[in-house]
Amino acid sequence: MDSCVALILLSSTISFTTAVSVRLVDGGSRCEGRVEVYRDDQWGTVCGYDWDMTDAAVVCRELDCGEAQNIPQFGPGSGPILMGLVQCRGSESTLNSCDFYSYYEQYCTSHDQDAGVTCSGLISRFADGPHLCSGRVEVLRGGTWSTVCDAGFDQMDAEVVCRELGCGLPVEVLGAAAFGRGEGQVWSEELQCRGNEAEIYFCPTSSSLKHSCTHGSDVGLVCTGHTQARLVSGSDSCSGRAELQYLSEWGTVCDVSWNMKAASVLCGQLKCGSAVAVLGSDWFGEGSGQIWADVFDCQGNETHLSKCPISSWSRAACSHKQDAGVICSGSSLVFHEGRVRLSGGMECEGEVEVYFMQDWRRVLLDSWSESEASVVCRQLGCGSVFSFSSSSTSSPEHRHMCLTGFSCSGNEAHLGNCSSAEVMEKSCSSGKQLSITCSAHSSIRLVGSGGDCAGRLEVFHSGSWGTVSDDLWDIKDAQVVCRQLQCGVALSDPIPAQFGPGTGPIWLNEVECEGNEASLWNCRLQLCEEDECGNKNHVGVVCSEFKEFRLTEGCEGNLEVFYNGTWGNVCVNGMDEETVSLVCQELNCGRSGSERATKARVESAPNWLDNLKCRKHDSTLWHCPSSPWRQNNCYNRHEVAKITCSEVENHLVQRSHLKCSLSLHQRRCLNHLPLRLRGGEGSCSGGLEVYHNSMWGSVCDNDWDIRDAQVVCRQLGCGPALSADGSADFGAGKGPIWLNRVKCTGNEIHLWDCPHSLKNHTDCSHRQDAGVTCTGQRSLLDFEDVSDASVTSSTDYCLTTLTTTYSGGNAVIHTFLLQILVLPPVLITIS
Repeated sequence: MDSCVALILLSSTISFTTAVSVRLVDGGSRCEGRVEVYRDDQWGTVCGYDWDMTDAAVVCRELDCGEAQNIPQFGPGSGPILMGLVQCRGSESTLNSCDFYSYYEQYCTSHDQDAGVTCSGLISRFADGPHLCSGRVEVLRGGTWSTVCDAGFDQMDAEVVCRELGCGLPVEVLGAAAFGRGEGQVWSEELQCRGNEAEIYFCPTSSSLKHSCTHGSDVGLVCTGHTQARLVSGSDSCSGRAELQYLSEWGTVCDVSWNMKAASVLCGQLKCGSAVAVLGSDWFGEGSGQIWADVFDCQGNETHLSKCPISSWSRAACSHKQDAGVICSGSSLVFHEGRVRLSGGMECEGEVEVYFMQDWRRVLLDSWSESEASVVCRQLGCGSVFSFSSSSTSSPEHRHMCLTGFSCSGNEAHLGNCSSAEVMEKSCSSGKQLSITCSAHSSIRLVGSGGDCAGRLEVFHSGSWGTVSDDLWDIKDAQVVCRQLQCGVALSDPIPAQFGPGTGPIWLNEVECEGNEASLWNCRLQLCEEDECGNKNHVGVVCSEFKEFRLTEGCEGNLEVFYNGTWGNVCVNGMDEETVSLVCQELNCGRSGSERATKARVESAPNWLDNLKCRKHDSTLWHCPSSPWRQNNCYNRHEVAKITCSEVENHLVQRSHLKCSLSLHQRRCLNHLPLRLRGGEGSCSGGLEVYHNSMWGSVCDNDWDIRDAQVVCRQLGCGPALSADGSADFGAGKGPIWLNRVKCTGNEIHLWDCPHSLKNHTDCSHRQDAGVTCTGQRSLLDFEDVSDASVTSSTDYCLTTLTTTYSGGNAVIHTFLLQILVLPPVLITIS
C-alpha cells in the first residue's frame, strides 16, 4: 500500500509553468506571515505538511525579504489550499520553480496546517565596520549580497539605510571603499530614495548607473546608533536626567563617561542652549532600564551627539546611582549669569571664568573657598576639588575687572544658585586671580592588564600621564582607587611593579588615604615635580570588577568568567547564536560558533552568570544583559555552557560577517591570542599552540625559558610551571610558527602581554617547537592549591592568605590574584 501511495505521489509531481504570486499575511510585516499563493485567479494557502526552512528560504528570496529565520504558523487561512507537499532544493529564485504535488488532500484536510514563514526582513547590511551601525553598505537581491557604488548614493539613501537597520540617523557617507573592498557583484542599480521610506525595498531605482563602478568605489556609511535624546524628571524639558534611545531602546547615561562638552552638545541638540551643570543621580533621581556608557569625545560645538566620535565604552559596573543629569541654559532652573568655564586648554583644570554682566570675567582668589570650588567642579562634571590657587597666567582680556564676593554652601548644583548678593566687580590688579584643579574621573587609570580594573596605577598631571610611587602605599589607598574608578573593592596587597615599568615621570609619592575618600586626590600625598621622586617601584592595583572570559580549551570548551578574584561558570540558559558569535569574536576565535550544555570543569566553581543574551548592537560581552552576578538557576552537573567556535559565517547572525582591522573605520582587532597544549599527558603539559589568522600554529623555542612557561601555566589555570620545554619535546607541530622570541618577566597575566614577535616565522622549524610542563590539572583558579601537594621546584615558596570584606555585604572574599601577578610561584591557602 505504501508503495502505491509513493507511486501516486511520484506520478503527480508537477512544476508550475505559469507565474505564481506569493505573499505573507497576518504576520505584522510584509516579511513574515502565512504563505499565500495566487493561482487560477484566486488567493489560497500552502499546505504545511513537509514544509521546511529550504522552502521558506525561497519565499524570502522571492519577496526580497532577506534570510529565512523560522517557519512558525500564523493561524488558519481561508479559501482553497492551492499548493501542498512543496519540495524546493533551495536554489530556486521563486516558489513557482519548486516541485510540489497535486495529490495532497489526505495530508492537508483543513487550514490548521497552513505554512508560515518569518524572514529577517533586512535587505541591507553593514560589512566590516567597527560596530553594527557603520560599515560598507551591501544589499541583498536574489539571494546574493552586492556592494553599492558611491557615485549614486546620497544623504537620502543613507537616511533610509540607517532607518532600516535601526541605527538612527546618518553621520557620514564615505566613498572610495573606506571600509575595504567588498566581494562579489557591485549592484548595477542606483538607489533614488526620497528619504522617508521605511526600508530600501520601497525606494525607486534607476536601471543603471552613469558611472562604471568597481569595488574601489564601494560606499560606506556611519549611522548614529543613538536616535533620540531627552531630559527627564527635571522642572522642564531643558533639565533632568539624560536619557538616550539606542536601537529603539531608551537608557540612562553613566556619569563616568559624561562631561560638560557632551552635555553642551545634548543641550544644543534639544534646542535648550548650552550646558550649565552636569549632575549625578542625587539631583534628578535614578532611572531604570539600560545604562548607556558611551564615552563621547565632543568638542562642544557639534550640532548633534551623533557628530561626536565615541572613543570607548565604560564597564557594566555603572549603576543607576551614576545616572547623569544635565541643566541647560534654557531651563528655568538656571540663572543665566551662573555659567562657568575653565580656560587654559584643559577640561578640569585652569583659570576660573564666570559669566557676569553679559561677559566672561575672571575671579579673585581671596573671595574663594573650598565650598565655591566644590560647586564649580560639580557644575563642570569634573568630580571633586583637588586644589585651587593663584593663576599662573593672566589673559589681557581679563586684566581690568574681576569678580569677588561669592558665597556657596558647597551643595549647590551650579554657581548661579549660590548667594550672589555680594558678587561685585573689582580691579584684577587688586589681588591674585583664581585657578582650580578638579579630580576628574579620567585623571587616574589602571594599565597593563588588558582591563580597566587592574593594572599599573597612572595619574594625569601637568598635561601628561605618570606613575605613583609605592612608598607608604597600602590597601586603603587601593580601595580609594577602585572606588574612584567604580571598579568595586581592592583585592590585592601591594605587589611592586607586577604590571611592568611605566613611562613618564612619577607624579605622586607617599600617598596616605583613610580609605573612605571619594578620590585619590582627596588623600594626603606628595605631588612630585618631574624627576623629583627618582627611581621608585610603581604601584599596581587589582579591583574586584577586573573580569575576563575564556574558553577552557583554546577556542572551544567551557565558557568561564573571571570575577571578584575567582574563575566561575556561565550557564547555558538563554544563550543564543548572537551571544555565541560575540564570545568567539571577542576571544579572536572565529566569527560564529555552537553551544551546548555540559557539566562544570570544577564542580565547586561559582556560577557567575546566567541568562546571558547579547543583542545585535552589543559590541562586547560586558554590554550583554544577564542575571545579576551569582544569581542563577542552573546546575553545575549539566547546565554549564560549552562553546565550539568556527570561522564560518552564520547568515542568521548579523555580526558574524564583521571583520576586524587596524584601520580607523574597522572593528578594532583585539590582541587576544587563544592558547592550547597538545601532545602531553593531561591538559597541563604539551607543545604550546596559539590561534592567529584563523589557524593554530606553534611557538619557536628561541629565548623560551621558565618565565615564559610561568605565564602560560598561569593563564591556562594549571598552577606553577615545572619546566619550559623546547626542541619539540612533545612532537613536531604542523602549520605556521606564529610566535618567536617571547620574553616574559614571569609576572604577566597573559602571554600576549610579553614582548614577542607575531608573524609566520619561516626562519624557525618545527624541530624547535616550544612547550610547557605545569604542576597540575586544570583548576578553578589561575593557580593550583598546592598546600597538600608535593611540588618540586627550584623556587622557594611563600605562604600568603589575603582576605577582604566586600562593600556590598558581609561575606568574606578570599582573593588569589597574588599568585597570578607575582613573579615567583606563591603557595596560597584558603582559610
